[in-house]
Amino acid sequence: MNRILLVMTTLLASTAMADEMSTFDCLIEPHRVIEVNSSVQGKIASISVERSDPVEQGQVLIELDSDVEKATVELARARLGMDSELKTRQVSRAFAKRKLVRFDDLYREDVVSQQKQDEVKTEAVLAGLQLKQAGENMQVAVLELKRAEAILNQRTVRSPLSGVVVERYKSPGEFVEDEPILRLAQLDPLNVEVILPAELFGTIKQGMSARVMPEAPRDSTYTAVVTIVDRVIDASSGTFGIRLELPNPDYALPGGLKCLVDFGNDSPQDPRGQAAGFSLTPDLATAR
Repeated sequence: MNRILLVMTTLLASTAMADEMSTFDCLIEPHRVIEVNSSVQGKIASISVERSDPVEQGQVLIELDSDVEKATVELARARLGMDSELKTRQVSRAFAKRKLVRFDDLYREDVVSQQKQDEVKTEAVLAGLQLKQAGENMQVAVLELKRAEAILNQRTVRSPLSGVVVERYKSPGEFVEDEPILRLAQLDPLNVEVILPAELFGTIKQGMSARVMPEAPRDSTYTAVVTIVDRVIDASSGTFGIRLELPNPDYALPGGLKCLVDFGNDSPQDPRGQAAGFSLTPDLATAR
């Protein structure tokens, strides 16, 4: 009996040690954190978001005062619409060509002098050059409008990602130069950062799944997939880092949570996609 108890105790201790060796502390962080500022200086006219507000990529976040830039755009559009010079030059060129044809006939009939014919030819050439210049002026007007619109667009700041507003540093009416105005965080997916002992190097590979248990909400588990395995071991601590990617489409989890990650392989997969357990598999679709 004592021998049986000893064997059972040894097996339980071994199982507990194996579980402990497969579970490590981790930290859940946003996928990206970005400081948003303006590429140009100016006074803030409006900020459309507050702290904790969700944002979509491309959404207008900040607008600077742009009265001068808007007026410049309107002026460029007006110039582009002024095509009277081009039309005038087209009419002059057509008239000069018809006149040259008539004078060529008269010259061949010896009715007009060669000097007069040369004058008419010169007028036709000049009319052609003036028409070309008018066309070039229209092309310049198009470019000036594009430039004015680009400068105006710089007065509007759009979100570079889909996520949430972490912090708002400025308010309407304040002048900005190079300093940040907003801080944004991308929360889908989340990064799970883990530090592992060097002896596990080579056992954790990209594409593996793991069970993540955040500190809140309690008793919840999620499946994440290994995306990065450091290739350099920190000599002073004898550790290396890995990163897992944790889907978070409904923003159910915030960034900044402590967690545990379990690299065990004896738990079945929950059909909803949240892990009731975990298996070491490179199948990303299963993990999600």
